[in-house]
Amino acid sequence: MKALLAAAAALGVALSVGATQSKAAGDPLSTRPGLELGVQASYYRYEEPDVLKLSGARGGIVGAYTFTNARHLFSRIEVRDSYGRLKYESGSAGSQSKVPDNILEGRILAGADFFPGRSFSLSPYAGLGYRYLYSDLREPVGYRYESNYVYAPIGLAARMHLGGGLALVPAVEADIFLGGRQKTQYSDTGLPGVHDVINSQDGGRGYRGALMLENDRWAFGGWMSYWRIEDSDVQATGGTSPTAGFVPKNWTREGGLEIRYRF
Repeated sequence: MKALLAAAAALGVALSVGATQSKAAGDPLSTRPGLELGVQASYYRYEEPDVLKLSGARGGIVGAYTFTNARHLFSRIEVRDSYGRLKYESGSAGSQSKVPDNILEGRILAGADFFPGRSFSLSPYAGLGYRYLYSDLREPVGYRYESNYVYAPIGLAARMHLGGGLALVPAVEADIFLGGRQKTQYSDTGLPGVHDVINSQDGGRGYRGALMLENDRWAFGGWMSYWRIEDSDVQATGGTSPTAGFVPKNWTREGGLEIRYRF
């Protein structure tokens, strides 16, 4: 995983150094260059079937910087920080409100703009992404956990010129799951001999979709994301009565609204 993150950092440097800003920043059919900052609100639901659920509203901030050149190539660096106080539900541990949950995400993308029509363009892209999640479950179940995903996004955005510099931008994306790691801090429970467990996750997939309305400065719209991750490997938790510690198959759904300003 460290090697993948190092490769992502190197790719980002190479893309940023190699790209030159296009003078056609106001073209509504081209990927727009520059710095973007924004906020988002969403509803989030994580479920391990027949085990537990975490759900609730989230709020976050987003940032991106896009490089373009005269050949209609682009590269983009994206970051996201999202926080929620979620509701925990489990048949064995009952329920608990206001569970702290935080997501940090970074992505590096590269692609190109194509113009099949006078008022329509297509922008395929690919890249590398990293997603980190921290959830504090000490109140309902006695421990914290950290989740790490590395994935390869492959997507397609379209731009439809609506006139007056305004464009409608739908986008779809498949996220190829490259690997995951989850650390469960069982030592938080205070049970004798119990230690933290790190599980590896090898199977999964993700999808994203968005529909944005944008002009040269503002972008606003809705988005959704989905993850389905398979069972992890199994590790012993230790203690006087050792048990098998693993992360069962799970899915995550999130959708919301976002507004961004381009400087």
